[in-house]
Amino acid sequence: MGNFGPAEMLVIGVFALLVFGPQKLPEMARSLGRAIREFKKATGELTQELKLGLDDPPTKPRSNAVEDKPEAPKELKPGPR
Repeated sequence: MGNFGPAEMLVIGVFALLVFGPQKLPEMARSLGRAIREFKKATGELTQELKLGLDDPPTKPRSNAVEDKPEAPKELKPGPR
């Protein structure tokens, strides 16, 4: 399926001409062309985004400076006097 030769395309074209008529057929072909073009554009953009995402090395999340400091002791025990 998908291997259409010239004879099959001619039969499909004649059938479409009979069903839709000569006035409606060019308009339908234009809208089909636009839809295919938009689909290819969207899939190309998605493919490019995925490739860029896979090529970039993972980055370490930035931490706040406050989190990097050691915690202060919670209770101070009195020393010997």
